[in-house]
Amino acid sequence: MPVTPSRLLKPINLPVSSLIRSFNSWSSPSASIRNASSSSSPYKVLQVYSQLHRQSRPFDSFSILFTIKSCAHLRNLPLFGHLHAHLLKLGFNSHVYVATCLLHTYSLASLHDACVLFDEMPHKNTVTWNTMITAYSKSGDVKKARLVFEQMPLRDLASWSAMVAGYMYGGEWHSGLALFREMVVNEGLRPDKVTLGSVLSGCARMGSLGLLVGRSIHGFTAKNGWELSVDLGTVLVDMYAKCGFLKSAFRVFDLMQEKNVASWTALICGSAQHGYGKEALSMFELMQDMGVKPNEMTFTGILSACAQAGLVEEGRKYFNKIEEYGLEPRIQHYGCMVDLFGKAGLLEEAYEIINSMKLEPNVVLWSSFLSSCKVHKQFELAERVTEQVLRTVKPENDGGVYTLISNLFVLNDKWDDAERVRKLMVNQKVRKARGSSFIRSGSV
Repeated sequence: MPVTPSRLLKPINLPVSSLIRSFNSWSSPSASIRNASSSSSPYKVLQVYSQLHRQSRPFDSFSILFTIKSCAHLRNLPLFGHLHAHLLKLGFNSHVYVATCLLHTYSLASLHDACVLFDEMPHKNTVTWNTMITAYSKSGDVKKARLVFEQMPLRDLASWSAMVAGYMYGGEWHSGLALFREMVVNEGLRPDKVTLGSVLSGCARMGSLGLLVGRSIHGFTAKNGWELSVDLGTVLVDMYAKCGFLKSAFRVFDLMQEKNVASWTALICGSAQHGYGKEALSMFELMQDMGVKPNEMTFTGILSACAQAGLVEEGRKYFNKIEEYGLEPRIQHYGCMVDLFGKAGLLEEAYEIINSMKLEPNVVLWSSFLSSCKVHKQFELAERVTEQVLRTVKPENDGGVYTLISNLFVLNDKWDDAERVRKLMVNQKVRKARGSSFIRSGSV
């Protein structure tokens, strides 16, 4: 039968679902995996990836990248190893973007495996080196992070920012500030909000010097007309609040067009830290009225404010609200309640809340409880938990707790028990941290 133009133009009566299936069969693997990744479920992505593999569909770099990124937060080392083996089989080991993405994924689960992959990579770009700086910094090894930084053939702003952040989060604030100064003065790089956020987070812990640097950075952002975004505004509020400049913290907070739970929490915790307990509670109530849901850190600030101000009933109320918001009480929340009840002389209640904990009490919590027993002369209650505390403490770190227990025995005229603890300290080579104070001399 001859084919005529009219026959070619005749519509084909196929179901819509059939057309969709046909279209999906023509779509590329990267498109299929990208569509699956939009569901925010890494398992859906893995399912599609596995189906494509069984169908012997050719993978491109984008499909591999989407798969690795979707699964990164699972921190599943065997899964990462499986994906690694597959991309080696496909020949993507020399693809710098794929290898760097895999390196970041490994760094979240195993620094050792990340280091092995980094050494094996035939090609590295600046992002690759920056990934290793961040990985070492997050593991607490700032020295190795600096070594990687020094070995880099080419550094960009992100490299300097990563190294500055490593120093700041590792508590080496003066080294971080020195590197930040070198970046700005010697290298002539203009800092961005990420860099300044890291520096400001360190300034919040440096006292008077940190306040001076923090105010300079605040002036820099204002002079250059930077928008007071949520992230930048929050770190400024946190810096001013922790340094005790609450008026400046409130001023920045009021200027912020948008605020999130971290912004409110920074102000609440800063107020509580400097003895403004009732103001912290007022901020919390206002935050609730604005429809902002508190997180675990918010409740830590609120309960700390209650403990410092001696607000027992309020502390009970806010502690019960933790579960009302769908959160689980954490060790710091229990610690605040033990501190609150201990200061108020309600040691039986403090003991009850320790026993009701789903978590194992730590040395900080026990120290707070025993100190309260000492203040209120509740020696029998302290003796009730002594053996349990001695099983918790570590000789190399918690020498002060041993001394506290020994002193409690002495105050209760139990000299034999006090001597037993003293001998235990000698036998276990207990080290007690020496007291120290700091005085800043000269101009700041």
